[in-house]
Amino acid sequence: MRFRHVCLESVGYVLPAERITSDEIEARLAQVYERLHLPAGRLELMTGITERRFFPTGSKPGPISARAANLAIEASGIPRHLFGALIHGSVCRDQMEPATANLVHHCSGLPHSALVLDVSNACLGLLNGAVILAQMIEAGQIRAGVVVGAELGRGLVEGTIDSLRHDPALTRQSIKPAFASLTIGSAAAALVLCDRRLSRNGTHLLGGCWGNDTAAHLLCAGGVATEKHGDHRPRMDTDSEALLEAGIALAERTWQQTRKHLNWSEADIQRVFTHQVGKAHRKLLLERLRLPSNSDFPIYDRFGNTGAVALPLSLALGAEQSHVPAGTDVAFLGIGSGLNSLMLGLHWQSIAVQGTVWGEAVES
Repeated sequence: MRFRHVCLESVGYVLPAERITSDEIEARLAQVYERLHLPAGRLELMTGITERRFFPTGSKPGPISARAANLAIEASGIPRHLFGALIHGSVCRDQMEPATANLVHHCSGLPHSALVLDVSNACLGLLNGAVILAQMIEAGQIRAGVVVGAELGRGLVEGTIDSLRHDPALTRQSIKPAFASLTIGSAAAALVLCDRRLSRNGTHLLGGCWGNDTAAHLLCAGGVATEKHGDHRPRMDTDSEALLEAGIALAERTWQQTRKHLNWSEADIQRVFTHQVGKAHRKLLLERLRLPSNSDFPIYDRFGNTGAVALPLSLALGAEQSHVPAGTDVAFLGIGSGLNSLMLGLHWQSIAVQGTVWGEAVES
């Protein structure tokens, strides 16, 4: 896919205030660690994640997503009546139906003529939503749109801790599929895309490629199983080692296709934003894709894996810290359970960023 008329204009983000360290999680699992003879510090050592953040207990993604969407819309400077679509793309949603996007739209002040829907695709949901918006802009169906999502990791992490503590049959082997769940964090992010004639910043979305390896669809799977766990909190089973290898192999194939499609050489790409999993994933991804070790903007160490929000949040914080010089070609390297990969290229000038910690405002 190629785009001639689409710009990425702005990003909004919302961060939780509450910080939970990996040491605190391990303290809650002290009896499990002792029984299984697991060394303290294992969680941070293996993942590089020092802490992650949680929104308050009982929070729902819709209101938080609405805040992120409004921040991105305000930062764009584009009049709200020119927005033709709003997409909600995170794993987390308020309920099965209606689409969480409806609440977000209700809080956004966007026109009643706008397309409103949810898109669900594990950690790729926001990037998939961005492509849908881009295709509509390129086709002349809309002039601007926003894709947004909020991931709330507290239920998964705390539910996993409780399940591990109350499993008398737990072994060093059977604990492995639950380990990745302890890396999950929380945040919200939104992207505004628009027709280049509306853009004030001029960051052009060039296009990209996607690919899949659906034979790996069971390597990371989860949901709510009330009859098994006795509550409504989600749980996940993840074969982390197999998922890493299969995911990197898919990323490598998709990256080769993307570079060829965009006529990029290895030397052309000096900056990338990636899905944020942990230090092992980052190291292997950069090595296999032959990217410079300083080309990405890692945030997993302080936010953990924030699902579909991870790459857009890395983008927002990287843009705030001037990670990308104007005139640079930039790649988004997305991957999600399933497995699916989506990679996009941009010619960077600048984007507007506006963020907040839930309950307090921070602008840039």
